[in-house]
Amino acid sequence: MASTTKVASFDASETLKVAGVEKVVKIDPTPAPAKFAPLGGVAVIAKNTWAALKGRVRRVEPSGFMKVSALGVEEQRVNVLIDFVDLPAAAHALGDAYRVEVRVVIWREESVLKVPVGTLFRRGEGWAVFRVEENIVRLQPVRLGERNDVEGQILDGLSEGQTLVLHPPDTLKDGTRVRERVQ
Repeated sequence: MASTTKVASFDASETLKVAGVEKVVKIDPTPAPAKFAPLGGVAVIAKNTWAALKGRVRRVEPSGFMKVSALGVEEQRVNVLIDFVDLPAAAHALGDAYRVEVRVVIWREESVLKVPVGTLFRRGEGWAVFRVEENIVRLQPVRLGERNDVEGQILDGLSEGQTLVLHPPDTLKDGTRVRERVQ
C-alpha cells in the first residue's frame, strides 16, 4: 500500500550530487508542434565525471526508433537536439563522436498530487486506482496528467493522504476487505 505525496517545489539537489554537475539550469518553454506539450525544463550535460556542460533543449524529434545495443538488447530511442549554452567550453571539453550522458527535465510543476505508477491501471478509456477506506478496497477512477516510469500526476479523483493499493492483482474487486502489509 502506498499513500499519495504532494510535491512542494522542484528540487535539483539530487542532480547536483552527480559527479561533474555544477549547475542545473531552467529552460524556458519553447513553441512546439501541436501534437507535443511545450518544452520546458533543464538539461544537464555531463562528459564522464569530470565536468558538466550547460545546454538548452532545442527540439525533441517527433518520432522514436528502435536500436539494438552492443549487448543485443532492443532499445527505444528518440533524438533530442541540445544547444550548448557556453559553446567555447563545450568545444574544449568534447571531441568528435564523444559519448555523453544527458538528463533532460521536460516538465515540472509545483504542488503536484502524485502517486506511484504501480498503483495505476487502465479502466476502459481512462485510468483508475484502488483506494482503501477502513480496510475495504474502493475502485476510484482518476484523471491522469503527466507521468514517468516512477510517478504519475493526479489531476482529479484523489485527495492527498489517501491510501492506495500498490500493484493490485487483476483479481482484486471493488468492496474486497484487505489489510495493510508492513514492509
